[in-house]
Amino acid sequence: MNPQTLRRNILTRRDTLSKENRFQYSQLITKRAIGLEQFAIADTLFIYVNFRSEVETRPLIDHMLVLGKKVVVPVTLVREKALLPVYIKDPEQELAPGYCLIPEPIATIRERQLVSPETIDIIFLPGSVFDEQGGRMGYGGGYYDRFVSAQAPQALRVGLAYELQMVDRAPLQEHDELMDLILTEKRTILGR
Repeated sequence: MNPQTLRRNILTRRDTLSKENRFQYSQLITKRAIGLEQFAIADTLFIYVNFRSEVETRPLIDHMLVLGKKVVVPVTLVREKALLPVYIKDPEQELAPGYCLIPEPIATIRERQLVSPETIDIIFLPGSVFDEQGGRMGYGGGYYDRFVSAQAPQALRVGLAYELQMVDRAPLQEHDELMDLILTEKRTILGR
């Protein structure tokens, strides 16, 4: 199956998950993330803000803030084809719909709350398809692949996915970056 067809099929299946199942599975995935020993010692965590049927990250973001961790979320820079890491303290006040209506840091905090990518300890990544070897297919833009490989190669890469997004082996392309861990509602998969 070609990458576009596989991505489309998996995303269609993900979109059919009920709101209740998404919430329940996301809670289990959040518990797995919080239980990681790397999470306990991490100071600066980069995490996407969920959109559409992605694994819900707001409970994890809220938990990190309560623990006093530095929570960094991306701003998508379309022209530069890059992600801008900005830390947030109050998601309710500091996030607004941005690129493709994905919640991202508001313009007024971007410059003063910009984070140096080399200080990031863990990156939680979304994706469309993941595999048993730590492979991750994104949504086709390559934003996260470029960010982890060029700007934050030191960070632990953790993919968040529902079990239905897992395949035995994804048809990865040369630029697709491997995950160190993938967390689903059922298990933790060791990657690269």
